[in-house]
Amino acid sequence: MNWIANYVRPRINSLFSKRDVPENLWTKCTECGTMLFHRELSQNANVCPNCDHHMNISPRDRLLKLFDNGKFTPIEIPKPINDPLGFKDQKKYPDRMKSAQKKTEADEAMLVAEGEIGRTKMIVAAQDFSFMGGSMGMYVGNAIIVACKLAVEKKCPLILFSAAGGARMQEGILSLMQMPRTTVAVQLLKEANLPFIVVLTNPTTGGVTASYAMLGDIQIAEPNALICFAGPRVIEQTIREKLPDGFQKAEYLLDHGMLDRVVHRKNLKEELVMLSRMLMGLTPAIKGDLPKPNSSENNE
Repeated sequence: MNWIANYVRPRINSLFSKRDVPENLWTKCTECGTMLFHRELSQNANVCPNCDHHMNISPRDRLLKLFDNGKFTPIEIPKPINDPLGFKDQKKYPDRMKSAQKKTEADEAMLVAEGEIGRTKMIVAAQDFSFMGGSMGMYVGNAIIVACKLAVEKKCPLILFSAAGGARMQEGILSLMQMPRTTVAVQLLKEANLPFIVVLTNPTTGGVTASYAMLGDIQIAEPNALICFAGPRVIEQTIREKLPDGFQKAEYLLDHGMLDRVVHRKNLKEELVMLSRMLMGLTPAIKGDLPKPNSSENNE
């Protein structure tokens, strides 16, 4: 068996790395370089089966695996003014938006939905890093406000999955204004004594880390997620020193008291249900139903 693992598989990987990968068929793990068939990767929730690296997953795919039977109701979010600053760099802002929408098949960088997880009603907001780096703009601010208000109205927990490179530069100060807006929105949950659980995924940086992403009652992170305000390269270039190994990664932050726990993606659903029900003062979740008794047994 060793010659297969030591020679055949590396040889296959090297062959694939030398040519273009067919779109939507194979995905290369960014950590170990293993070529993964799209179906295998999807069934494993975008976690590499070879090195256990947690790759990016779209909000819709995440919610399909999170909600009971994959059933949830997307929540409509008020759309902000299109390109309020008339921003233009190499491309006009509206053109960048159209490119991102075509690439991701999503309207914006956050999806909000309601449904049941472990038979517990919840509101879930998930950011999409593949949509302009998950950047926080006015739409994301609106989405979080809607999610918080809906959770208060329905009297249920709010689960937020963060994945962002920070504020959206194309919206300038209007993007930075979402930091206090979302902070105030989260306070509505606190005043209503409702759980707000944040799951930090790779990467969560910039203004998102400086606002709603670090305000959870419980802070969870996926393994090896980068969580910071300024990235490690920026810090190293500023202080001209080498940072410790694993600096700003989830496990490092857990050891230094910045997180409550680091949870593997396959265990997240069970963990979120347990924590939500505990914070709501509910009984433990029912794992399953007993089979109905046979009519013959009833007659006896």
